[in-house]
Amino acid sequence: MNTNKYLTLLLILGSITAQTISNVHARQEGLEIIITYDMVGELQGIEEIMLGVSSDGGYTFNSITHADGDIGKNVKPGTNKEIYFIVRDKLGGKNAKFKVYTGMKPPPGMVYVEGGSFQMGSKKSKDEKPIHTVTVSSFFMDKTEVTQAQYKKVMGKNPSHFSGCDDCPVERVSWHDATAFAQKVGKRLPTEAEWEYAARGGVKTNSGSSQTSYAGSNDLNSVAWYGDNSGSKTHPVAQKQANALGLYDMSGNVWEWCSDWYSDSYYSESPQNDPQGPNSGSRRVLRGGSWVYYDPDCRVAFRLRNDPDRRANDVGFRLVRSAQ
Repeated sequence: MNTNKYLTLLLILGSITAQTISNVHARQEGLEIIITYDMVGELQGIEEIMLGVSSDGGYTFNSITHADGDIGKNVKPGTNKEIYFIVRDKLGGKNAKFKVYTGMKPPPGMVYVEGGSFQMGSKKSKDEKPIHTVTVSSFFMDKTEVTQAQYKKVMGKNPSHFSGCDDCPVERVSWHDATAFAQKVGKRLPTEAEWEYAARGGVKTNSGSSQTSYAGSNDLNSVAWYGDNSGSKTHPVAQKQANALGLYDMSGNVWEWCSDWYSDSYYSESPQNDPQGPNSGSRRVLRGGSWVYYDPDCRVAFRLRNDPDRRANDVGFRLVRSAQ
């Protein structure tokens, strides 16, 4: 096999996101890629050393699961740590970027959202102002909206108007219904801040060049089922393009309940760290837009509110779990 096509893999190395990782180098020996690094500080809790590869200039990274060496849970601090793996054809010639980082392996069906700070809100409407700095702790989030099949398996019924589509998001669920489901599976609804942070792409929102109007793109059609392309119905989850974190349908398909009470003035008084929303209210927050709505309402900053008892055929949810 000619290995020359793999050499471009080593020309660019990904940026290092974990503060404990430094001095990263890579070399190629035959078909084997060898990456060395230094590590300062012990891994905490369920943290792991992970290796990611990107073929789109660092916009998205996929975990390399077939690597050996100083990777995983039991890595100790030190210098000249080594990770190695055999190059596969699908990586060849893609000018890939690598990153070594501290992360947490997500539960099945979820993605790890590394905590960080971002600019929440927008100047588009009154209740999205002011734009303000928010810091959220790390958490796990469902890759997709909860489906009809998942809901029926746990709750024993399917309330959806568009029933008969197991992989479509469950809808016609109230805030209370979503909370009851969450309690049964050991998860919770996301806060409004967690939702927007994840929809924007997590830590990547620290870079102004990577910010998009919708969850993963400025082209709504590529990431969402909405009023112009839905055919007036929901669609199976994960058919459109995911955002930078691997989250699907954060824009469009169905609105998603958040845990917060709604307030149009809350942003002016919101705490910077892990805001939970007002202590009381009459309506709960929904985010993301739906198959009924159009471009402005599917933006990552757009805020909707509704009675927590209300059930609608364009309202569903996805869940999170704290990374403790």
